[in-house]
Amino acid sequence: MRHASRLIAIIAVAAATAIAAPAAANPAAAAEPVTGRWLTVDGQAIVTIGTCGQTVCGKITKVLKPRPGGPAVDANNPDPALRHRPIEGIQFLTGFTPSGSSWNGRIYSPEEGKTYKSVLTRDGNTLKVKGCILFFCKTQVWTRAQ
Repeated sequence: MRHASRLIAIIAVAAATAIAAPAAANPAAAAEPVTGRWLTVDGQAIVTIGTCGQTVCGKITKVLKPRPGGPAVDANNPDPALRHRPIEGIQFLTGFTPSGSSWNGRIYSPEEGKTYKSVLTRDGNTLKVKGCILFFCKTQVWTRAQ
């Protein structure tokens, strides 16, 4: 029981730190534009990011390395009616708005059939793409596509 209380305390401190961190950021720092064409990690696909009304969104415009053993379809989508749609053309980045020096929105993972909170941060010709569930995050670095 003592370990459970300690774990809860650690999680509470981590949450408080995560909430306080944006307040400490430089309020004058503006998010760099993330629009354009990006090559995903390991050169798997090209993603085109652009404006969608008041927000920024992105879609898979070209699959360069399809999954082995079958066509590039959204086979893991929780909606059975969408499991045969091609991966190319899927809008999987949605609702991104600037927040300090980053962009916050949602990312859909066709590999898992799940949607996560996401943060995009541009640094020159690279784009850090972070997807998170609670406090657990995974980050990929994409590069500007020619």
